[in-house]
Amino acid sequence: MDLQITPKKLSGTVTPPPSKSQAHRLAIAAVLSNGISTVRGVAMSQDVEATLRCLTALGGRWRETAPGVLEITGTGGRRTGADLPLLDCGESGSTLRFFIPIALAATGGGIFTGRGRLMERPQGPYFDLFREKGIFFEQKDGVLTVRGRLTPGEYRLAGNVSSQFFTGLLFALPLLEGDSVLIPTTRLESVGYINMTREAMALAGVRTQWREGNTLFIPGNQRYQPLEAAVEADWSQAAFWYAAQGLGNAVTIAGLNPKSIQGDRVMASFAEMLLGEPLHGVTAPIWGPDGAAPARPDYQPPLRPGWSTPCVGSVSLPLTHCPDLAPPLAAWGALLNGDLYLKDAGRLRIKESDRLATITAALRALGADVTEEPERLIIIGKPSLPGGTVDCAGDHRIAMMAAIAATGCTGPVTLLGAECVKKSYPDFWEVYQSLGGEIHVL
Repeated sequence: MDLQITPKKLSGTVTPPPSKSQAHRLAIAAVLSNGISTVRGVAMSQDVEATLRCLTALGGRWRETAPGVLEITGTGGRRTGADLPLLDCGESGSTLRFFIPIALAATGGGIFTGRGRLMERPQGPYFDLFREKGIFFEQKDGVLTVRGRLTPGEYRLAGNVSSQFFTGLLFALPLLEGDSVLIPTTRLESVGYINMTREAMALAGVRTQWREGNTLFIPGNQRYQPLEAAVEADWSQAAFWYAAQGLGNAVTIAGLNPKSIQGDRVMASFAEMLLGEPLHGVTAPIWGPDGAAPARPDYQPPLRPGWSTPCVGSVSLPLTHCPDLAPPLAAWGALLNGDLYLKDAGRLRIKESDRLATITAALRALGADVTEEPERLIIIGKPSLPGGTVDCAGDHRIAMMAAIAATGCTGPVTLLGAECVKKSYPDFWEVYQSLGGEIHVL
């Protein structure tokens, strides 16, 4: 679906959709239990549907008893049958990486398929472990087959590729007969997502423990218990509406948990920095391009002609633990009275698209000043953008980024492949229109 946006300011109240990251985790904890669980507030995005398909392939059952309410019948972490199950992961990286070790623990392996770029995304941390532990794996013609059994013990893997590898093992290792330890061999990134996994496991009565050096201790011989839980509103999707606020749209964001364990909750603090407002009661620092010390109390940002808002100077934001915030922050940065540096962002290259490249291409197509480097973006804000045509590259977050940036454009914005928002935010375009956005399907 291609569509054209006629730039208008947005106004109204928006409640972000339920967190798909949390929905994945609660559904998996539920299917590993030996009983019936209830998970409320589930948005049936394409990624969540992929997880539900996979839990069904492992012998679980689910039904939607009311809109957004799932009743999930678990398997106790075991599946009968000698054949390897076929798990269709759609385009969901979380689903694929979560279920690989779960399938090994529950049924001795599985055959995994996917669409888009999914089966091209790196699985090196798992493959290294499988070689070490004698687990068979083969990736051929877009199909990944794994066969073998996980055993208790030490699991060493890189911490700077994706936290999804840690989550998959966290879910599986408590089912083994002995204790295990997860040890990152590099800096551990996206810790918030790992803690979200631990929170879902704890709701099902399964214990894990952080130890020195970001090591995770997982006792064996544990059993998941049925749970009742509700999915929170998604901070990563809320970030787009924060960016809309920053671009002068009168949007009120409702329904967020300010104490959420979601790592993307840091968007609230980033927003205060970009607005130059007090951060938790302290004057927000103006960071240099390399994350230098806060500015002096008497710091005066330079004047820039053509702006009605004060200059915030140069702001450098690390994305180590929150890479999904790059698209909304980039949209804001393109129209920021200042310079925005998004750093520690190399992992964005292995998302649904090479997001450093597609963010750059999309915003440049609208007239923005963006420089792409190997692990960061440099965005020099402009008072407005002329608009243009954006290829969404099959990436839901690129489409939403362009829609928010359109509110600061002077000419129409055409989006190619705008249906990709269904991956995580199925009713995004309806919400956009309800806030006054004007879109036309081409």
